[in-house]
Amino acid sequence: MRSGLPLLLLALLAGCASTSQVMVGQARPPITPDQVRIYNQPPPHYEEVAMLETQSGGFTYGEQKKMDEVLANLRKSAAALGANGVLLQGHGNAYSGGGVGVGVGGTNYGGHSSTGVGVGFNISPSPKHASAMAIWVDPNVPNMPSEAPTTP
Repeated sequence: MRSGLPLLLLALLAGCASTSQVMVGQARPPITPDQVRIYNQPPPHYEEVAMLETQSGGFTYGEQKKMDEVLANLRKSAAALGANGVLLQGHGNAYSGGGVGVGVGGTNYGGHSSTGVGVGFNISPSPKHASAMAIWVDPNVPNMPSEAPTTP
């Protein structure tokens, strides 16, 4: 039982930061995540591969660390599909219920009574979430407009 508990906890924590995907195009052979470029604006020529949604883990603190984790999740998922780009479509904080909870209880047995009060706090940070499109940008097609030649 004791040896299974850490594995169960690890599986639960790993499941908190999963990325969902909906295929809308053709997958290609997988690439490495470091080959995936993040786009804030669409490049001139690309093919859509999959819609992606992800969020940071439940125990990631710091806004930059949360966003880094989200981008890493998107890169990893896109790379597995052979997409060499991720076009961000939206991101923000996912707010969940939580805060402070208070409970009061009492009992009376044979003339003796007892009362208990409990207070609970939710201190886990709110995760950051993002939606994006995994895209494939043909490396052989120039994506930046070339400068017009200057004449003397």
